[in-house]
Amino acid sequence: MKPLCALILVYSLQASGAATVGSKAFTEGFLLSEYAAQTLEDAGETGVARRFGLGGTGIVYQALTKGEIDVYPEYAGTIAESILIDPDLRTIPEIREALRPLGLTTSDSLGFSDSYAIAVSRSFAAAHAVRTISDLARALAQAKSPVRAAFSHEFVSRRDGFGGLRDRYRLKFPNVPQAMEHSLAYEAVADGEADVIDVYSTDSKIESLGLVVLKDDLGFFAPYPAVFLARLDFTTRAPRSWAVLRALEGRFSEAKMRRLNAAVDLEHKTFADVVATDRGVGRRSNASPEVSLESLMARTKQHLTLVGLALLFSIVVGVPLGAIACRRPRLSQVILLASGTAQTIPSLALLCFLIPVFGIGLEPALIALCIYGLLPVVLNTFTGLRGVDSRLIDAARSLAIGDWDRFRLVELPLASPSILAGVKTSAITGIGTATLAALVGAGGYGAPILSGLAINDMHVILMGALPAAAMAIAAHFVFAGVEWVVIPKALR
Repeated sequence: MKPLCALILVYSLQASGAATVGSKAFTEGFLLSEYAAQTLEDAGETGVARRFGLGGTGIVYQALTKGEIDVYPEYAGTIAESILIDPDLRTIPEIREALRPLGLTTSDSLGFSDSYAIAVSRSFAAAHAVRTISDLARALAQAKSPVRAAFSHEFVSRRDGFGGLRDRYRLKFPNVPQAMEHSLAYEAVADGEADVIDVYSTDSKIESLGLVVLKDDLGFFAPYPAVFLARLDFTTRAPRSWAVLRALEGRFSEAKMRRLNAAVDLEHKTFADVVATDRGVGRRSNASPEVSLESLMARTKQHLTLVGLALLFSIVVGVPLGAIACRRPRLSQVILLASGTAQTIPSLALLCFLIPVFGIGLEPALIALCIYGLLPVVLNTFTGLRGVDSRLIDAARSLAIGDWDRFRLVELPLASPSILAGVKTSAITGIGTATLAALVGAGGYGAPILSGLAINDMHVILMGALPAAAMAIAAHFVFAGVEWVVIPKALR
């Protein structure tokens, strides 16, 4: 445990700084966070750390309360709805007062509101004479063919999202709306696979795709002014940094945010370059940080660390557990059931469960990967040992070979093909699962995948997906070589 704790400590120290700025995993969140980080750096603040792309509201909020980040851009309506669970809070002063007991505070509005809206394709609007959400309700009731909706996961789950909108307008969709990543909903409507999607008022693709934003004629959607949500202890520990960030209040308009979002989403510029250009300080880089060789090497090191430590845990813990399950019939079902149950927990949900205890970064990601890697090793060890021919075991007993020596010299070698297959399965599936570690700021190949999803850039996504696939292929050949060393010649 000491080396593991030391590694976690080193990782935490590397990620720490005078101010740690976080963000959710979508374009505008990245942009506002990068704006905050660059503003702090150019104001002379040293040690500014970036922890971007931390999933949705739940994950980034837990990171804030655990002290893993100091500040991140949020929306007043989201704070009231999803954090304070009090949608009646409408003004920023009311929200700020309610946050104080939680050790948090907010800036004033950054100058724009990014509220939810409903948009439809231009062809759908023309065919059904739809201009308002009430018109959409009428069209749904009269439609002769199914109206296809593609809503974001967060919109579907929030009370101020689909559920409340459906009840207010009495929307009757023929099927349960399909939930997907927000950026992919635009692709669905562009490809003609969806008619209705949820949008943010500052999204850049509304105009580029020719979508029609429906008027909220019953006033369901509340305004969502953008603010910086910060820890109170950060504002007292670093008052100058907080003052620098608050100087950005009122500096952004909806038109400006649409322009910045478009520069990333449509022109495929990097977040850093878009922000630097808008601030008038010149380009920060000549290429996307996600596609540089230096970034690839760093991601590879992070990914190997995650997969390697998780695999080591699976071997050290999984093989003995499988052996105990084989030798102790009363414990076998408990061990196998516990390993199987842990495997059924959705990976993203498991990460969310671990964040309140372990915060974000390497530790929760590593624990989740260790849990997921156990079942193949435990099950294959159990199956392999149970499949050893009993006559060979009896022959070993007749030669007066002790239990431990019999296990080490007879049973374990005979079961080695099955055990190694379990280890190989654990390693290769771990390479894929480890990409989710980026959701909690642990890096790895998942970071460019999340960035690419946020800006819908396939080139950036491939910078994470292709190396992960290459690592899985390399692991296959490595284990093919290990088989020649570990498995007895007669059993290969």
